Amino acid sequence: METLEFIIYPDGRVEEKVTGIVGSSCAEVTAAIEAQLGRVVHQQPTSEFFAQQSVHQSSKAEIQATYSDW
Repeated sequence: METLEFIIYPDGRVEEKVTGIVGSSCAEVTAAIEAQLGRVVHQQPTSEFFAQQSVHQSSKAEIQATYSDW
């Protein structure tokens, strides 16, 4: 399940937490909201962001091992 959580602080800062979206597609989902909220000063990727990249790297390693067997 995709979830967007917003924490609004008394000084006007807004913290956004995205869960349930794998890979960098979370940036596409949140782009319009962030444009309306204002300037983004910090981003911290979660483990879900890196999950898709790990799968890609594993596939690449398998392909390299196959070529080395020739």
